[in-house]
Amino acid sequence: MPFTPGQARACTVREVLDRVGGKWSIGILVAASNGPVRFTELERHIEGISRRMLTLTLRNLERDGLLHRTVYPTVPPKVEYTATPMALELYESLVALTSWAERHRRAIAEARTRYDAEHGG
Repeated sequence: MPFTPGQARACTVREVLDRVGGKWSIGILVAASNGPVRFTELERHIEGISRRMLTLTLRNLERDGLLHRTVYPTVPPKVEYTATPMALELYESLVALTSWAERHRRAIAEARTRYDAEHGG
């Protein structure tokens, strides 16, 4: 069944939000917004990400026009990722979101503990 124009737009917005708000995307975009960053730097900087997931996320962010990938003809090849103007526009919102999460993570953990105790979780 085809989408109505409103449904198609909502689907596109949801897809964009899923991409930029994804588990790994925020950290990658914040790091790349501070200047060129290499794959190995991202791998060290983003706790818990596998090489495969980092590769897939970088590829998707590049595909979406949020990252620019530059390959330098060296041995071994040097690859850098930089945020595009579109990603730089998003930077302040991502920093605000991550700062909010950092400020409130303990309170959220405590609320979860209380909830689980009250509801047999």
